[in-house]
Amino acid sequence: MPLRALKNRFGTILNSGDVVLTEDYVELSPEAQKKGSPKMMVRTFRLEEFESVKDILTSIREGYTICIVNMLPLKDKDSIGLKRAIDKLKKTVEANDGDIAAFGEHWLVVTPSVARVYRASRAIAQESEEPDSDDTGSVQVY
Repeated sequence: MPLRALKNRFGTILNSGDVVLTEDYVELSPEAQKKGSPKMMVRTFRLEEFESVKDILTSIREGYTICIVNMLPLKDKDSIGLKRAIDKLKKTVEANDGDIAAFGEHWLVVTPSVARVYRASRAIAQESEEPDSDDTGSVQVY
């Protein structure tokens, strides 16, 4: 039986007590199920000053956090600092193959490489674009 061959071949690896092999299925203990990779988290941040961008960058580099950033406090205090913070976020997101987008006047969404931000204008343009059309239209490429 193929299951017995696998059991013999991988038996030494799976003898930790986390996995129970039977004839019909493999049963995982609750401890083995908790050992999996962390789940995705959505977290809010406030840009109070330029240094507060460090927490966002750390979260993006870890790759398990989608950041929703309120940039209004820094926008009210220091517009040059806000531009520097956004540039730093953009560079880090590009290096980590993530995505960044603004919504509203005061909010940013910053995602790691496992997620993308849906942009309705780009999706509509791709659906309506004909293959032999050279017209780029008014859709801005990000």
